Amino acid sequence: MDVRDIQRQAWDNKVAKGFNVSDIALEFGLLTAEVSEAFTAWRKRLPDFGEELADVLIYLAGLAQMSGIDLSAEVEHKLAKNEERRYETGRDGVLRRVDESL
Repeated sequence: MDVRDIQRQAWDNKVAKGFNVSDIALEFGLLTAEVSEAFTAWRKRLPDFGEELADVLIYLAGLAQMSGIDLSAEVEHKLAKNEERRYETGRDGVLRRVDESL
């Protein structure tokens, strides 16, 4: 399954179930709640950590669809951009991007 399939299936499910398909602010709030649930599952080493991460992706895909974003294309673009960036560790041990033009 690729990102476009995930985005389409997440959207189709939202529509079919009557979930939010228009309130972007609400969707950001719900996405934030899902990230929090995933963090809690990780922190407490709960067995549903993977499922919570899946929820994050599903909400993110729905938000992208709601916003008219082709998430697959954006991820491909961002991964290529990140691949070209260079980082160095400073004397303080903090990793910093050294090519700010990207």
